[in-house]
Amino acid sequence: MSARTVTALAGMIGATAVSPNGLAARLGAVAIVFALVLSPAAAAPGDPPYDADYMRLAQILGGLHHLRQLCGANEPQIWRDKMNALISAENPSPERKKRLIDEFNRSYRTFAEIYRDCTPAAEAIIDQYLAEGARISEDVLGRYGRH
Repeated sequence: MSARTVTALAGMIGATAVSPNGLAARLGAVAIVFALVLSPAAAAPGDPPYDADYMRLAQILGGLHHLRQLCGANEPQIWRDKMNALISAENPSPERKKRLIDEFNRSYRTFAEIYRDCTPAAEAIIDQYLAEGARISEDVLGRYGRH
């Protein structure tokens, strides 16, 4: 893992703040939406061992790109910018880059179809995605970023 990738992942950790208010009460709605989002694309031979984590992170960033703006966050491009920074830092093969972008876009479109207004369920998903994105970033950094 390159130093640029480590920096990009560390930036994602620092940008996440999880609001614990009412999260447990809204997890049922979150589970329904998670079931609607398909699992990430399968890794290709030669992809890094953290590829599935990156595909999931791309989904999370795509979902946050739609939901955070929908729920009034004043950060119009931050999640797309984080995705671009991750891709730039990683410098993936053209096929892997396409899979990452496809996961981001699929998640964005899925949430755009489901959520047209900010609801308690959308806010719960935001909380869950921020926590999961931070966990994935920390995990990948911990396992692969210090080599």
